This record gives sequence, structure tokens and C-alpha cells, in this order.
Amino acid sequence: MEIAITGATGFLGVHLVRELLERNVSLTVLAHAGSGDAAGRLARFLQVTGASPRLVDDLPRRVSVVDVDVAEPFLGLSQAEFRRVADGVDAIWHSAAQTKLAGDLAELHHVNVDGTRNMLALAAAGGRRPRFYHVSTAFVAGLSPEPVVYEDQLDASRGFASPYERSKYAAEVAVRDWAAGSGRPVVVFRPSVLLSHRPPHPDLPSDTLEAVARFMLTIASMAVEGGLVDAEEPTVQTVRVVGDPRARWNVMAVEDAVRDMVRLAERPPAGTTTTYHIVSSRDLPVSLPIDLLESFLPVRVELVEHAPADPTPLERIIGMVPGFLMYLRHRHIFDDTRTRTALGERVAETLVDRDYLLSGLGIAELDLASDGLLNSELLTRALSAYDPTVQADPAARADADARTYPAARTDPAPRVESTQGWSNR
Repeated sequence: MEIAITGATGFLGVHLVRELLERNVSLTVLAHAGSGDAAGRLARFLQVTGASPRLVDDLPRRVSVVDVDVAEPFLGLSQAEFRRVADGVDAIWHSAAQTKLAGDLAELHHVNVDGTRNMLALAAAGGRRPRFYHVSTAFVAGLSPEPVVYEDQLDASRGFASPYERSKYAAEVAVRDWAAGSGRPVVVFRPSVLLSHRPPHPDLPSDTLEAVARFMLTIASMAVEGGLVDAEEPTVQTVRVVGDPRARWNVMAVEDAVRDMVRLAERPPAGTTTTYHIVSSRDLPVSLPIDLLESFLPVRVELVEHAPADPTPLERIIGMVPGFLMYLRHRHIFDDTRTRTALGERVAETLVDRDYLLSGLGIAELDLASDGLLNSELLTRALSAYDPTVQADPAARADADARTYPAARTDPAPRVESTQGWSNR
């Protein structure tokens, strides 16, 4: 099977590429024009994550790269080149997306919605009538008041928690409309929050845990620079944040997610649009990330129903960092009956717990401890691991580089037996 894929060098994409290469012969990577050497980035990812030398060596033969811009008509290609790509594939995986939670809605719509329509046009032009696999998100459910979200549910009447959610909802509507109008079957995957146990590394794309780390480190840095916290003798401050103590998130190891997605793609489509929730059997309580935050910063987090009318300087700083905080009220359960039926009983899955999160955050490797996190040199070094625009002091960089970018783990994440199947929520 000849497969074309977008978003191949993103966090989900690189893992999808590896899984697809282990099951298929060749891939056409539709890489974002101007983003650099896509083939080289894929090769480095495979190397640092422990892929077989044969898979790495065969990459030039099995992967071809076409530079495109999914947000432009004909993907920014000439019509002849567009048609050549369309006629050369049997399946299209569209996983490219702008993922800034609080990004500009017009920009998000241009990439996520217009880009999806342009990829559907590629599928429509293909002489082999390629199957279309669209990577959406479980969070298209938005602000639905119902506790359970079902796989065929798609409703915008209650609004969304973020511009990103709204754009992904509109993209999924476009996919459904195209399938209904063309009579061509499509498959929609809705993953929950995907994570990795590997610490930050220059040859690994960033993930949700890195966004959380940037949040924690940015708050700490701003607090120290603003004189709100004494780095030498920090005192614990209570921070009121809008949230629900009963909140929970469905989080899933990315390796588990791509394995399930590729297995599901091997099945014949069950209808015009077949939607699968790609979710874990266990939810992560909001208390766990809050516990981590309190472990490494001199704060005590108090979840409150409404924003305080008299915010402290530290609370104002926290409110300035968009994205992460809007999900401290999330309580949805994502029903995955169709996915479970198609895949059968899962006997084991990756255990996402405190140790997993610490590994993915790179906390141990960066030597971040509660008595040293607020040290200005350490803060700069830690921030630079997550944001290349932050430059550590050159004199300190030489002996800090090894810890700034710890070696990526190649060992698999811990697995846990699912003795209760998929119902343990």
C-alpha cells in the first residue's frame, strides 16, 4: 500500500510514521515547505528512539518527501504535481494541524479547516480512490454538559473551551460533509491527550508534557524576576486557580495510540464516516499534575469556582499564561464502544502515572528539585531545554548541555495488565 501522510514530523506524526513503516512498504511524506529536512528529522527520531538499524537504513528507499503547504489550494503545488501525488497513493493520513490551544482562530481555521479541505481535494483527485484517515481530537466535544461523549457525537451548540477545539470541530464537519456528498468512506480518529515517557531532546518533537513543563518553568522564572518569590528562601504561597477538584483528563501513551489507529485502519470502513475514540482505559485525576506543580514550586494550589476578584501578583502572572489552565474543569468520559468492539479486549496498556510523567518531563535528568528550582541559572537552563529562544549563560552551557538535553529513552514505558478490560474509568 502506498500511503501519503501529513504532519509526519510532529509529535503524533513521527510515531505514526514508524508504526506505518513497520506494517507497509513505502510512504509519501507531505512535509510543510520550509520546515527543514523532513527525511533527516525522521531518521534521527528513529535512531534516538531505538528503531532497528535496518529500518533507519531503508528510510531513503521507503520514504519520499514532497514539500507542500496544506493550507493553500493544490497544497501549494502545480496542478500537474498535485495530480501526480494524488494518483500515486492508496491511502491518505491527515494528521497535520496547528495545535496552539489559545491561538488565533483565523490562523487555526486556515490550517486546520482549509488544510483539511485541501487534503480531501487530494483524495477526490486520486485515480485510485484513496482511503482517507483524518486525525481529529476527542476534545471536539467542547463544552458539552453531558458527562459521556460518544463516538458519533458532534455538536457545537454549547461552544468550546478553546479556539483549537472549535477549529478541529469545523474540520471534522468538513470531513463528514465530503464523505456524505461523495459517497466515499472516511475514518476519523479522535485521540485524547497523547504523552511520551521520553524526556525533551532536540531530535524529538515536543508534546503536551513539554507544554506543561514550559508552563511551570515560565511561571517560576517570571515570579523570580518580578521579585514575587525569594529564590534563596522561598515561602509557600496559596494560588487560587479556576478549576474543579473532580476534573480528570484522559491521557494515553502515544505508542499505544498509533498502534490502535493503524490496526483500525486495516479494517474495512464500516460506513460513510467511521469515528473511533482513541483513549486510555484510565483517566488522570487533576490532583496528580497539581501535586507535581506543588512538588517543584513553592505554591499550594486551591481550585476555585470563579476567578478571584482580588488576584495576587502571582495569580495574575499565572493567568497570563494561556492554554493549560482552561482544562482544569474537564470531566468528560469518552465512550469507545466502537473502538473496543473493533480491536477486541486490550490485555495490557502503558501505565501513565507519576513516574511516567516525571520521566516525560525530564525532571530527574534536569536535576530539578524543590530546593533548587528557583535558582536563576537552573531556571534558564531548564527553560532552554523546552524553548530554544531562551539562551543559558555561555559559561554555564558547556557543562550543562548533557543535562539540558538528556539522552532520549529507548526502553518501552511500563505496561500494566488490564484485568478489568477497558471499563476502568
